[in-house]
Amino acid sequence: MKVSGEFKVNLAPMKFYAQGTDGINLGRMSIDKTFSGDLVATSKGEMMSAMTSVKGSAGYVAIEQVNGSLASKTGSFVLQHFGTMNNGKDRLILEVVPDSGAGELVGLSGEMVINIVDGKHYYEFEYELS
Repeated sequence: MKVSGEFKVNLAPMKFYAQGTDGINLGRMSIDKTFSGDLVATSKGEMMSAMTSVKGSAGYVAIEQVNGSLASKTGSFVLQHFGTMNNGKDRLILEVVPDSGAGELVGLSGEMVINIVDGKHYYEFEYELS
């Protein structure tokens, strides 16, 4: 199944244990999202990032737990992010953590794509529910 919609995201800096060296800026942010469309939900999570001294090159990882309704089924699941930018070329992987589905979303698996158009965030979520 494939669903889509829009989401709003709020990122806020958090204290970080490690300090970057040699031109690397390490960061940690909280994630708060509100999804609309086929996924009506909120999420909370954390992101860690590394910005290099080369403009447009960076990496990040994140975990967020999504709570709400997907195709009229209520529950929660966890999304894991892995993203890199290589001189401005983006690569982003968002997958449902295996066995993280709860409620009516037990057995959920899938991948999400994020698109940003004119400053607005959109998602496309391809998933299976076994």
